[in-house]
Amino acid sequence: MAAPTDIRTLRPAGPRDWTAQRAVPTIEAVDATKITRQSKSNLALAFVSLGAERRADITTFYAFCRVIDDIADAPDRSVPTKAEALTAWRRALVFPSHDEPPLAPAIRSLMAKYQLEPPMLEEIIAGVEMDLHITRYETFEELRVYCYRVASAVGLVSIEIFGYRNPQCREYAVELGLALQTTNIIRDVGKDLRIGRIYLPREEMTRFGYSEAELRRETRDERFLALMRFQAERARVFYTRAADLLPAEDRRSMVAAEIMAAVYRELLRNIEEDGFRVFEKEYRLSRVQKAAHVALQLLRCR
Repeated sequence: MAAPTDIRTLRPAGPRDWTAQRAVPTIEAVDATKITRQSKSNLALAFVSLGAERRADITTFYAFCRVIDDIADAPDRSVPTKAEALTAWRRALVFPSHDEPPLAPAIRSLMAKYQLEPPMLEEIIAGVEMDLHITRYETFEELRVYCYRVASAVGLVSIEIFGYRNPQCREYAVELGLALQTTNIIRDVGKDLRIGRIYLPREEMTRFGYSEAELRRETRDERFLALMRFQAERARVFYTRAADLLPAEDRRSMVAAEIMAAVYRELLRNIEEDGFRVFEKEYRLSRVQKAAHVALQLLRCR
């Protein structure tokens, strides 16, 4: 399996001239807002911490991520059809056409505004493509490539929209992306299993003496709990690394990312304290709990 792109190549080439770039088309921004609102995502909640312009821009980017992800998850489309749709998106990042996806003009405007190179968004598409052909990972190193593409690459684009001064923010985005995605994997074990996907590395399941057949039977015994505690500890390591890498001078600009980190860390803690009942429960924080994290992070950044 190919290694993820080096983060040093996933960055704008020069200084940004905010006033020289044209704004994202209004109609596309409206469509993006609708997509974001319908997704009911934790990420969408974090956007409230941003100013109006950056909030509109990150909402447009998030809509792109949702549209790409929904292509892979569409139950009524064949794999070749999904692959063709993702290929069309790759072309649309660079070449306008009469039959391009509706959101494409807004995404190209966003790329121009923040000097986002096509490979930065192509990495996300590559991650979604992995779901078309891979339903099982042998090792975490293989799975890490997937996590990088579908989460860390999203973070690397997001921080360009948030704005930052210290290049170390790119390493922060990578580690936080890995933390969020490994938390997602823990939360969605049952949900993913029902659509034929297993993101728990086979090597680690073997290490804990827990078989794939037992996973499919939704066996929740001490071996399963030990396996899941191991997954949770790895996620916590990623959260700690991200926190250590966040430059002090960029804490204010990264407040949306820090809201996400706080929400997902509590989610992980709730899952673990509840005994990883991931086959029978769909874990999420209440609106009040999420709002509390928003308020706390806003206070901290001030």
